[in-house]
Amino acid sequence: MTYDLNEMAEHISTTHQNASTDFKQGAVRETESYRLHLPEQHTLPVVLSSPHSGNNYPESFIKGSKLDSHNLRRSEDSFVDELFQNAPKLGAPLLCALFPRAFVDANREPFELDPHMFEDELPSYVNTNSPRVAVGLGTIARNVTSETQIYKDKLTFAEAKDRIERFYWPYHQVLRQLVDTTKRKFGYCIMIDCHSMPKLTTQANDISSRSSSVHFVLGDRFGKACSRAVTKTVEDILEQNSYRVLNNNPYPGGFITQHYGEPALGINCLQIEISRTLYMDEDKIERRPDFDDIASLMDDIIFAVGSIEATALDY
Repeated sequence: MTYDLNEMAEHISTTHQNASTDFKQGAVRETESYRLHLPEQHTLPVVLSSPHSGNNYPESFIKGSKLDSHNLRRSEDSFVDELFQNAPKLGAPLLCALFPRAFVDANREPFELDPHMFEDELPSYVNTNSPRVAVGLGTIARNVTSETQIYKDKLTFAEAKDRIERFYWPYHQVLRQLVDTTKRKFGYCIMIDCHSMPKLTTQANDISSRSSSVHFVLGDRFGKACSRAVTKTVEDILEQNSYRVLNNNPYPGGFITQHYGEPALGINCLQIEISRTLYMDEDKIERRPDFDDIASLMDDIIFAVGSIEATALDY
């Protein structure tokens, strides 16, 4: 099942349906759901989305969890928003979720829910059978990792719906507006969906019999979410800097890449997964000394992607 966000309002309270469409140049707009950084001049046909870097953990959520706040953060794409923070200076908007993915995941369909997590029956429009739900990583996650369940007690559907209305929905509403505004201005849009991943090796992922660290995974839904020109531009920059890059394995792109990427209509979406070993200490959840080097590399990628001409987007 692929959920149509255009139909989502049927299941959302009217009090959460109307986000401001006033994108004031150079402004920073912040709500409980997101922080939006807008450029002084929107000069690049690029939108950046960081849906998993949020770390505002509600106290009630922590109290209801089996895990402490540090262990809840293990599913976070910590500091990824900071790696791309120069996007507005380069001429592109940056949208960052402020809520953590363990609380509600913006890179899922709006209602991918595990019925075993809830004390009441779920509505018929809920997707209870997705592969993400099966491994405990639905819109409301059951686990941080496969061994670490989040909740002490079962939830109510009303709790899940409240999170989706207050946090998930506003994020996607603004993201859609940014994409549409960019496409109207330039005639096309390239979205970079920004993520990080735990340490990954080719051997562990059955890619090679020899173990080799993987630094980046680029996900374009096997060419369905963006033009090859976008993926290759990013891949070339990373490989020129001696990084090991994989395409679509094991991360082909999540809901955002799949839902927004429509290259035949001029909307290209590429998911970038950055190995956390490059820029942070995963155990301490702290930035490494070479954090700025990776951030500078992301600047290069933003500018290069933004310099791709429409005629090169061969889809």
